[in-house]
Amino acid sequence: MATFDRITSDPAVLNGQPCIRGLRLTVRRVLEALATYPDRSELRGEYPELEDEDIRQALEYAAANLDDRVVELRPT
Repeated sequence: MATFDRITSDPAVLNGQPCIRGLRLTVRRVLEALATYPDRSELRGEYPELEDEDIRQALEYAAANLDDRVVELRPT
């Protein structure tokens, strides 16, 4: 089981959404920013408070919380 020491959830901050290190920066926003700024230098320009480990844990947290299931395809 992964340890997410940089992912916090506090009901008083953004209604308890998972955030990076208690900042008002959600895991979801980090993922959206990664899609928008594939160049890490541009991402850092927009979010200078983000560290490499924050990004890594946001990706791992998202992957760990996705429902991985097999969908049976029916022949046509």
